[in-house]
Amino acid sequence: MKSPITKAILLVGGKGTRLAPLTNNTPKPMLKVAGKPVTEHQIVKAREAGITEIVLATSYMAEVFEPYFGDGSRFGISIKYAIEDQPLGTGGAIANAASQLNLRSDESVVIFNGDVLSGHDLHAQILLHHNRQADVTLYLTRVSDPRAYGCVPLDSEGRVLEFLEKMENPKADTINAGCYIFNARSLSMIPVNQVVSVERETFPALLAQDFSIFGYHDNTYWIDMGTPQSFIKASADLILHPELSRATEVTDAGYVAEARVSIHPTATVGGGSVLSDGVTIGAGARVMGSMIGSNAIIEDSAEVIDCYVAPGLKIRNQAKYQGQILDN
Repeated sequence: MKSPITKAILLVGGKGTRLAPLTNNTPKPMLKVAGKPVTEHQIVKAREAGITEIVLATSYMAEVFEPYFGDGSRFGISIKYAIEDQPLGTGGAIANAASQLNLRSDESVVIFNGDVLSGHDLHAQILLHHNRQADVTLYLTRVSDPRAYGCVPLDSEGRVLEFLEKMENPKADTINAGCYIFNARSLSMIPVNQVVSVERETFPALLAQDFSIFGYHDNTYWIDMGTPQSFIKASADLILHPELSRATEVTDAGYVAEARVSIHPTATVGGGSVLSDGVTIGAGARVMGSMIGSNAIIEDSAEVIDCYVAPGLKIRNQAKYQGQILDN
């Protein structure tokens, strides 16, 4: 079935301060996960769900996106760019990017947070929004401990009842998972050229004005890549479960290797590792579930498990690291 929604906005303006040192020289949305930038995985997901036109809402290091993605033809989708001179928050970024889409009054737009990866069925979310004639439809997922998130309780028909901030005793275990669909009417309620939080301001305001807001429940894979540890895990997950993203081609060996990688025949590499350009893995070394930066060297008999190794770093003979961020 042809998708009833063909336009999208991807929020990629974040700096990613919590992801340092990974973001010291690269904006968060351009960090590689499973060998490809986060943004590329999301663009491919949008395209597979029937989106044909997407606007990247950029701010921090905005200049790095267009040289990589261009007009989108390489990815089978039309890409435009909306640049914020000053960060406008999630709501302000959406309003700024929407001006590039020329939405008709009967159209809706999909909006992605730039730091979330999910296996959710975007096409099903689009169909729910369309069939319910909703003003807004949010992708929601369940978490075991919702105290760290704002929760979103629903009624028996799937309508959103409240948007609740973090609390010690949450009313529900369903949380906002970072993919929204707005129709043109609800989108027009976001002030232009103002700093606005869509989570804290726009959603509660729309609910107070009786806009029709539905939740789309999907409890498949979801991860918020807010920390280096979760970023490493997301990368390994996409390699070990390639059905989560069609952006990466994964070998049967269970890892991704870029150009000029040298792996000694007696070394063990797997667990969803990524070996960037020019990496060397020595004799008897073991690298599992790790992100190894360009030109890094893992010397003989060293062991690196679930780690990030900075570009150019040398891990000495027989050294053992697990769950660490190894920087220069």
